[in-house]
Amino acid sequence: MEIPRIPLGDWIESGLTWLTSEFSMVTRGISRFTQTGIDTLNSSLFWLPEWALLGLIALLCWRLGGTRLAIGAIAGLALIWNLGLWEPMIETLTLVVFATLVAIVIALPVGIAAALSNRLYRVIMPILDFMQTMPAFVYLIPAIPFFGIGSVSAIFATVIFSMPPAIRFTTLGIRQVPVELIEAADAYGATRGQKLFKVQLPLSLPTVMAGINQTIMLALSMVVIAAMIGADGLGSEVWRAIQRLRPGDGFEAGIAVVILAMLLDRLTQSLRKTR
Repeated sequence: MEIPRIPLGDWIESGLTWLTSEFSMVTRGISRFTQTGIDTLNSSLFWLPEWALLGLIALLCWRLGGTRLAIGAIAGLALIWNLGLWEPMIETLTLVVFATLVAIVIALPVGIAAALSNRLYRVIMPILDFMQTMPAFVYLIPAIPFFGIGSVSAIFATVIFSMPPAIRFTTLGIRQVPVELIEAADAYGATRGQKLFKVQLPLSLPTVMAGINQTIMLALSMVVIAAMIGADGLGSEVWRAIQRLRPGDGFEAGIAVVILAMLLDRLTQSLRKTR
């Protein structure tokens, strides 16, 4: 007895076709707005001389992380500059910044709501499990019909891929606040908003910052993969090296990605310790 095959792929294609046709005006507006923001930030960073931007980043690293981090930033960025990968590095940084900001704006309210509502928590956790176990390349598929080839699709896929850690860590941090402190706030007559903004969020800030750190790292990895759908930056340099069978160029771009990842990771960790 042959069991009929479930046409799951056909259903998904039909759903994507319907969404792209019904909400094309919305996606085009989002695409234009996002592309304008990307071009503006890229132009601003390209306007600064390389040495000036390197100095500003080193100053920020010294202010947040100390002398060792500043020296490491100068050495790493100087190597990227020397390899001729400064412009791709700026393009990658722009995509990571945009994707991380959008992911955080979405993730923090969702994480707070899931922490305060057990019903929403039970609903959102399986969805996050599904999002985190889905292969990264799959997120590139729906991005193309919605936003086409380019950086906007890369940001869309990156936001979806990098958002779960921020939601999880925000929910975890708020739920780990000691019950005694919540009861003390209730005893003093604090409202739900006062408990959230004056007790729960300040105490959960280290955990929330750890989630943001993970979001930045996932965003950087996804931005590199998104070079397959036309995203600019270091990922496109790696992809071009693969197509042209130039392993040296690919390793140079990979080293630049590692340097950028380490710099962003140390900066966020330093910010968390400072806070």
